[in-house]
Amino acid sequence: MSRTTPRRRGRGALATTLVALSLLISACSGSTDSQDKAQAPAKPGEKVDLRFWSWVPGVDKAVDKWNATHPDIRVKLEKIPAGSSGGYAKMRAALKSGNAPDLAQVEYQEIPSFLLENGLVNLSEYGADKSRSKFVDWQWQQGVFGSAVYAIPQASGPMGMFYRSDLFEKWGIAPPKTWDEYAQAAEKIRKADPKAYIGTFPPGNSAWFTALAWQAGAKWFGVDGDNWTVNIDSPETLKVAAFWDEMRTKKLIKTEPDFANGWYKDLQSGAITSWVSAQWGDAIISGNAPKTAGKWAVAPMPQWTKGANVSANWGGSSTAVLKGAKHIPEALKFAEWLNTDPESVDLLLQGGYGWPAGADAYKGSSLDKPSEFYGGQKYNEVFAEADKNIDTSWKWIPTIAATYQHLNDGFQAAVAGKGTFVSAVQQAQKQTVEDLQRKGLKVSTGQ
Repeated sequence: MSRTTPRRRGRGALATTLVALSLLISACSGSTDSQDKAQAPAKPGEKVDLRFWSWVPGVDKAVDKWNATHPDIRVKLEKIPAGSSGGYAKMRAALKSGNAPDLAQVEYQEIPSFLLENGLVNLSEYGADKSRSKFVDWQWQQGVFGSAVYAIPQASGPMGMFYRSDLFEKWGIAPPKTWDEYAQAAEKIRKADPKAYIGTFPPGNSAWFTALAWQAGAKWFGVDGDNWTVNIDSPETLKVAAFWDEMRTKKLIKTEPDFANGWYKDLQSGAITSWVSAQWGDAIISGNAPKTAGKWAVAPMPQWTKGANVSANWGGSSTAVLKGAKHIPEALKFAEWLNTDPESVDLLLQGGYGWPAGADAYKGSSLDKPSEFYGGQKYNEVFAEADKNIDTSWKWIPTIAATYQHLNDGFQAAVAGKGTFVSAVQQAQKQTVEDLQRKGLKVSTGQ
C-alpha cells in the first residue's frame, strides 16, 4: 500500500497538470497542430524512406531488423552525438532550416522544450493513443500534454546502487540502506584503503544530482493555474546538497567528473567502489571495467528514512516525430515497433539502452536472468522493484537544459572553492525563474 498510494495520488494530479502545461506551451509557442493537414498513409506498394537521428547504443541493429522485415518503409539511421553533447543543437538547427529528420531521439526532460519550439508532431492525430496500453503508464505520460501524444516512450532509468561486493566484503561493510549508513561506509572505506572512495560527486553532471533530489521528495517544477512553479531550493533539495557538501568537505568522496577517463580508470582499479546510478549503468561498468567481472553487485538506493523504499529516475528517452516529417503515419509505425517489438527491445537491451518503456518487457527478457558480471546476481530485480517506487508526478520545464547548466556551474565553482552545493542550488532557483520569464512565461516560486 505504501508503494501504490503515492503513485495513484501522483497520477491524479498529473492529468490536471498536463492539461495546464499543454495550454501554457501552446500559448507560448503558437502551436498550430490543428491547422496542419494530416498526412495520409502511403499507398500499398509505395516505397517510403524515413530519416532517423539517434545516439542510442544498439539502435543500428534494431533498425537493420526493421529494414529486413519492412521492405516498403526503409529507415535510414544517422547516429548523432547525445542530446546534451550536440545532438539537440543539431536537431534545432535542422528544424529551423526545414531539413529535420522524420524521427529523432528526445529525452523525456527535453520534450517540453521541443514543444515550446513547436518542433514535435501531434501523434494523436495519427492514432498514437491506441498504443497506450503497450507502455508503462508513467513513461507514456512523459510524451502526453493535454490530450495530445507527442512522443513514443523508449526507456527510463530506475536507480539503485552498484557496488564492489568483493571490497565491501573484504572490509566488512554492508551495502548501506540509508544515506547515514552511506556516509559511515564512506569513512570505513577511506580508513581501509586511503586510495579508495565510496564514489564521486560529479560536479558537471547535475542530472545525477536531480535524480537524488527526486528521490528525496523534491518537486522542482509544476503548474499552478497559468503559472509555472519553480521550487528547486526546497528543503528536500537543500538536504541533499548539504549532505554532499559535508561528504565533500570531509573528503569522503571524490569530486571528479563521471564518464571521463579518470573515472573509468577508478572503476577499473577499485579507487571508486560504488555508484548510485540508473539501471543503464550496468553496461557502463561492464563495458569499461571488464576485468572486474564477478566483483560487482547491486543494492537498492540508500534511503533518507530507515525502512523506506523510495527510488528515482535518471535519464529516459523517447522516439519523437519532428515537425516537417514527410511520412508521419509510417514514422509513427516505426517508433511503436522500435519500442515494443520483442526482438527490437532485445537488440536495444543488448546495447544497454536502459529500462524498457514497453509494458511487461522485463519479464522473460535478457534482463530477467542472473549475470556473471554481477556475481551471478539477478540484479535487475533491484531495478524492477525500484521502477515501482518512483514518484511519477515529477515534471520538467522547457528550460531544463539551462537549469542543468546553472547547477553545473555552481557545483564546479564549489569544488573549486567558491561557494557550496547548497548555494549553487539557491542560485539555480533564481536563474531558472529568470530563464522562464525571458521566454515570456509566468512564474511563481514554491509548490
